[in-house]
Formats: sequence, C-alpha cells, structure tokens
Amino acid sequence: MTRYVVIGAGAVGGTLAAELHLAGLSTLLVARGAHLEALRGGLRYVRPDGEQRIDVPVAAPDEVALDPEDVLVLAPKAQDAEAALADWAWRPVGERTAAEVLPVITLQNGLDAERVALRRFATVYGAVSWSPATYVTPGEIESPGAPAVGVLWLGRYPAGRDERAESIAADLRKARHLAEVVEDVPRWKAGKLPAILGNALEALYPAGPLRERAAAAVRAEARAVYAAAGVSAADLRAETELDLTRFAVEPLPGRAPTGRSTWQSVIRGVSPETDFLNGEIALLARLHGTAAPRNAAVQARLQRAVGAGSPVGSLDEADLRAVLPDLDVLVDPAGLAAELAGPTPPVLLDVRWALGDPHGREHHREGHLPGAVYVDLDAELAAHTDDPTDGRHPLPAVADLQAAARRWGVRADRPVVVYDASGGLAAGRAWWLLRWAGHPDVRLLDGGLAAWTAQHGPLESGPVPDPEPGDVVLSPGHLPTLDADAAADLARTGLLLDARASERYRGEVEPIDPRAGHVPGAVSAPTGENLAADGRFRADLRERFAALGAAEGPVGVYCGSGVTAAHQVAALAAAGITAALFPGSWSAWSSDPDRPVATGAEP
Repeated sequence: MTRYVVIGAGAVGGTLAAELHLAGLSTLLVARGAHLEALRGGLRYVRPDGEQRIDVPVAAPDEVALDPEDVLVLAPKAQDAEAALADWAWRPVGERTAAEVLPVITLQNGLDAERVALRRFATVYGAVSWSPATYVTPGEIESPGAPAVGVLWLGRYPAGRDERAESIAADLRKARHLAEVVEDVPRWKAGKLPAILGNALEALYPAGPLRERAAAAVRAEARAVYAAAGVSAADLRAETELDLTRFAVEPLPGRAPTGRSTWQSVIRGVSPETDFLNGEIALLARLHGTAAPRNAAVQARLQRAVGAGSPVGSLDEADLRAVLPDLDVLVDPAGLAAELAGPTPPVLLDVRWALGDPHGREHHREGHLPGAVYVDLDAELAAHTDDPTDGRHPLPAVADLQAAARRWGVRADRPVVVYDASGGLAAGRAWWLLRWAGHPDVRLLDGGLAAWTAQHGPLESGPVPDPEPGDVVLSPGHLPTLDADAAADLARTGLLLDARASERYRGEVEPIDPRAGHVPGAVSAPTGENLAADGRFRADLRERFAALGAAEGPVGVYCGSGVTAAHQVAALAAAGITAALFPGSWSAWSSDPDRPVATGAEP
C-alpha cells in the first residue's frame, strides 16, 4: 500500500498530510522542533467551516524507516530543498537506497528543486502548488481554500506522464485537491513563478497602489528575462483543464487574513525563499547576458531587512521608491493594461512629435491607445519668445501648462501615463513638465506605442472626444533646473551630460542651431543610448550612467532644445539618480555669442 511520507510540516506540507490522512490514505508527516512536539498531540487544523484536531501520524526525520511502497513528498521551502534531498536520498530501503527506488515529488516554488532532485533521485515528479494555507504557530495550520483546499499540477521531470503520476493525482483528488497531470512540468513551474515575485514586497511593505505597481514591475521584468533566456512559461489559468471555480479563499471565522509564504517566513524569523524567486530571475538574466535590476534589488532589500530583524510590513513607500526608483518613471504595457482596467485608470497623453515632422495629430488619429488625448509639444509643452537665448522650446508659463493639462483631463487624484512612437524621446518632455509642475504621479509607457502593439494592446482611430476637464493645480520648481550660468558651472564642478547625437556634440554637424559644438566640459551621452533595440529603456541604465560619472556628484542634462534632455532626466531617475534639466539647452547656449563653444570628442 502506498504511504505518502510528507517531508516538511509547513503550510503546504501540513495541509497535504492532513487531507491525505482524512481521506484514509496512509500518511506520515515529518516535522522538527517545537512544531513536531506540538503535532505529537495532534494537528490543529483551521478551516472555513471550523476547527478540528487531526491525529495525523508524525515523526522526526531520524525516526522514519522507509518502505519500498513509499512516495516521498518534499515540502520544505525552496532554500531548504537541497539539504533535505541530500538527507533523504541515501537512506536505506531494503538493500538499496531511497534515491534508487523511491519517487520524490517536489512542491517547491521556483525552478531549481527538480534539477537538484534529479541529481540524486532516479524518479522525480515536479509539482506546482497553489495553496493559501498558513503556518505561523507550532502545531497549527490555517487552510482557507474551499471547497478544494488547493491546486496541484504535476508531471514526471523533466517531461512526460506515467501511471504513477496518474495514481498520485487520483489520491490528491481524494484529498480535496484539484490535481492535473501535465506533460511538461517545467513550463508550469515557470508559469507560476512570475505570479509570486511580489511575495517579498508583501513581506516588506504595507498594501497599496505603489506596492501593486512594484509587483507588476518585477513581473514584467521576469517576462523580459524569460524571453531572453528562451524560457517557455505556461499560462496556468488558460491552459489547465481543471475547474478552478472550485477553488477559492474563504474567510476563517475569528481569524485575520495572513500573508503568503515569504510573509510567513519573516513572521517566524526563518530564512525566506526569495533567493529562489526573485533571485531565480536575477540568475537567469545573468546566465543569458542581460540584467534584472528590479528583481535583484528586491532580493537584496529583503535579505537586508531579515538581517536587521525588520517586522513584516514595516518599511514605507519612500523605502520602496529607493529600492525601485523607476516606479515613478516607467510603466510597462501589461502594467498599464491592468491599471486601465482598474478602479483609477490613468489619463493617457499621446505626445507624437519629431523634429521636422509636423504631423503628430494626424499620426494620433490614425491609431492611438484607447482614450489617449493628443498633446501638441510645440504648442502646449513650450512657450514662444522673440529672444533666441531662451532656446527653441522654452518652458511654458505654469498657468498655460495648467490650462492645457485641465483640457487634457488631468486630475490631481489620477495618475498620468504619457507615450509617443519614439521610445519616449518626445513624451519625456510631458513627463518632465508635469513632474516639474507638481503632479505627483506621471509615468512614461516604456517602449511607447510599439511596445503596446507588440503586446497586442488595442488601438483606436479618429479624434478623441474632449475629456471631462481636469482639476489639477500646478506650480513650478518641483524638479531642478539650470540656467546657462549654472550649466557652465556644473560642467566644471559636477557632471553636465550632452544628450544630443555624438556628431553634434563633436561639432561635425549642426542641422538647426546657430553654432556647432558643445558646452565646454560637458560629457557626451546620447539619449538614444538609453534605449534597447526594442525601444524600451535599457536594464543597465545605472551602469551606463555610473560609467559616465553620474554616481559621483551633481548631474545636469541638456540637448538641442530641452526635449530629449527630459528623456535623459527620466532615464537617470529610473536609475535612481536625480538630475537637473537645462531647458534652454544648446539652442539657447549657441545663440549667445558670449558663450564659449568646444568641439571634438573630449569635454
């Protein structure tokens, strides 16, 4: 008769052992320490329909004698899987060892446990577990899933299905789990991982829109890393044959809601599995020549918090912004789609503009994001003066900008997302102006229109009806600026970046402004190099700007007329670096005959 030896009595293992035992299946739950001692008196099992004490057989690891009919169920957290597998693999089973004759089912999150198991065990079944269970108190498991207590997809690792997998799945169904055997279990493991990359954030920060935005950002980065690494991930909800309506999280009478696995680990003061969640994405990125700065930052922040003994949810939004500075700069297409479907959809502004192309409004009418209002950069995001030393795109008067923003439907209590068809090179101007004028929540659509359509985002054509007027109140000075004298000083004492193309910096060509060259002491940093080949911001922006010296002191940026320099300021902000904008830029500097000009490749 098959006996399920469940190694690890935490939330998932404890629930599984309890339900297998209640279903009349032979079960042994392996536990340690205070939890083991409490379980010897019975498992306190809390369900939506009440609480019961279950006398599930329990043992310490050194009390277990294995039998040839056993199935090992590996249920510790991912960070503990290697040690558990090494402990159990070479235990005797008759004349042979467990690794030779017994199957092992790996329930861990992440992508690592199955490969580690296969190094020792000849027969490995990977499993993807959906379980809302909680283990915080020794001897007690809260299991709010109902009517099914959890969901399991399992399959032979690395691929395939067999009779034993079908038999295990049948037993799991008896134990009130929805269970499905799948052919390619690594795809299903990869499918779950992005959904739980926010676990660390849940353990660190209070719930709120910013935390949700951060979770969406780390998931988006994971999908990009998967693409670079060639990882195929299943869409669990879309591809399953299970009736998931039979699985829901119900309230537990008299109990407050709890958190997921990382939250539980931090509450209990034990090591969390983040190195195998966010850390797995960082590993994949490094192995395939790319980067995952968001996931690496979250991984590192959690480990610092654990080392410092920080309580769950004790860090504030300022801390989160410091960990993920691009939260206030960028939104990816998937994140934007989710926000548009949410309770507070952002105002969308289409800033289609390019030097020498006066047809932005026509481009907008040909196709734009649903409801996006067209913004005329020349008319609405710049002033017009007769003084050439003001530059070609002087900052608009705040009263004029406020009137325009209200026409666009901008409100103080709604986020704004701006985009264009050039990787944000024009939309960055709208991002900077609204942030400079005090709107607290303005972001760039990373990759712009091309990224949106690549993700099958819908488009509309034709003019957009006038939106309901906004109520935003704007005031100047919320982001730093430079005038010509301050730019000259910064080029000597700090770092002044020239965001124009390299040939304009060197003075080889000058298509529009009075003189060719650059501000003496300025460093060439073409804005186009902020973007990857797909038009999205590069993942290694911090390294790019550090190589230019941006980590060592105050930073300023100029371009031709203060448009693409705003994009550079946004890129720096996404890398966690504050920079001042010289709005007049080269068009203002080169119009003043008293200003010196440098040429060549050196500052």
